[in-house]
Amino acid sequence: MAEARDKGATGTDAEVAAWIAAAEEQITRYTQQLFEPTDLVVVAGVGAGGLVILPRRVRTITSVTPVLAADDAPSIPSSAYRVTSSDVLGQIDGIHLAWGGWNDLVVGAESYNGGWQGLWDRWGTNQVQVSGEFGYATVPLLVRQACALLAADIQAKAAPSDADATADDSLKVDDEGNNVAIEDTDDEDGEEAVSPAASTGSLQVDALLVSFLNRGPSLIGGV
Repeated sequence: MAEARDKGATGTDAEVAAWIAAAEEQITRYTQQLFEPTDLVVVAGVGAGGLVILPRRVRTITSVTPVLAADDAPSIPSSAYRVTSSDVLGQIDGIHLAWGGWNDLVVGAESYNGGWQGLWDRWGTNQVQVSGEFGYATVPLLVRQACALLAADIQAKAAPSDADATADDSLKVDDEGNNVAIEDTDDEDGEEAVSPAASTGSLQVDALLVSFLNRGPSLIGGV
């Protein structure tokens, strides 16, 4: 989301990088999305018919491994599942384990052993660990705009234009422009501080990002 550099925040390279990094972190916490291709390992539950709904937009899968108590399960061959991505209209981000059929070349999934479903049942496969690349191929325009607005907002709060104004102590940047800390210090009406996951800190930015929120039962795991 580096495009924000040209659309909002101004200052030294280190300062602008800090504003943008802080904005990106807030947007990620709020949306629970990955807006750039990212290598990731997630753990997700196996649902009815072998459907594994992934908690992030999937691009490519490198390995799928059952999560077993013995912790010695082999990686499942690519013939044992297919991947669907929300990049394709009408699809979901998920892995569909082979529930019917068999593969006589895979130990335990032979036709005389009950095929794939027999293997899953014997393993007690309730969860799988999935490695791959997740995220959007390109950062959506609305997200770039939101990042620019939020970076400018963070800058304004950290360094007010009024020379006599007191800088906001809840925003901290070191001499190199790193380690921006953002805290909600508004205790009006005795309300608790807003969680970073509940808002970016800007209602305008929140409104721009509503369609990108990753919420609900689809967010079932991930590390």
